[in-house]
Amino acid sequence: MSTRPHEPRPEEQGPEPADDAAPAVTGDPGEGRARAGVRKAVIGLFAAAAVFAYALDQLSKFWVSTTMEEGERIAVLPPVLHWYYIRNSGAAFSIGEDFTWVFTIIMACVSIAVLVFIRRVGSLWWGLALGFLLGGALGNLTDRLFRPPSFGMGHVVDFIQLPNFAIFNIADSAVVCAVSIIVILTLRGIGADGRRLSSGKSDEDAEGDRS
Repeated sequence: MSTRPHEPRPEEQGPEPADDAAPAVTGDPGEGRARAGVRKAVIGLFAAAAVFAYALDQLSKFWVSTTMEEGERIAVLPPVLHWYYIRNSGAAFSIGEDFTWVFTIIMACVSIAVLVFIRRVGSLWWGLALGFLLGGALGNLTDRLFRPPSFGMGHVVDFIQLPNFAIFNIADSAVVCAVSIIVILTLRGIGADGRRLSSGKSDEDAEGDRS
């Protein structure tokens, strides 16, 4: 009885592996870590800007409402800048004073929209702008919800007065800064993900010309 191992015939052997077989292509780990780092930086800057704008707005309103009488006016840098304490139930220039609840809903919707949209942001400048926007929206929303005369119908504290302009507050300033940054980024073609929108279009046009 032979102990020689059985050698399979050629027809019994399985198919030979293809020469062009290659392992599955995976993403670059370094690129993934870089994107994660950018995302953390964007979220960190967004949160810091929102907290800064909101805290500064609420602290300044607390200072004004506890140290000044409503209607009081204090010269700071006359004739350019005055503190003028008023409570506004409407929007800028006292527009829509009879529709305070509408502005409450708008501020709430803006805040929610910013929190949803920030997940798509990959640009530090966009993160900064949206942080200011959220901080400003929450600052005035807090007044609408918790200041007299009633919940959701509160009057916003305004106190910054410039010549020939509406009286405003820090939250309004944060919103204006946010909108200004967004306009500049849009004009420069920088999308929320940090990519230049115009460059992509130029590349497509160039490829079309080459073809």
